Amino acid sequence: MSLVFLPEDMNWSCEPCGVPLEPGKVELAYLGQVFHVELPVCPKCGAAFVYEELALGRIFEVEQLLEDK
Repeated sequence: MSLVFLPEDMNWSCEPCGVPLEPGKVELAYLGQVFHVELPVCPKCGAAFVYEELALGRIFEVEQLLEDK
């Protein structure tokens, strides 16, 4: 099962490649835990975009939970 974290506005482009980002599966790892999520990804270079709202919200909450274990 993977979680989907796509911004409402998907009008983002990869600055180095100049191509629009597309939804893609990404593997995130933190403190030995691995999570499969769907994020905006560059189809050319594979870079994933973690937008600020997600980084400061849900991802931060998960980090805190893992650190408290």
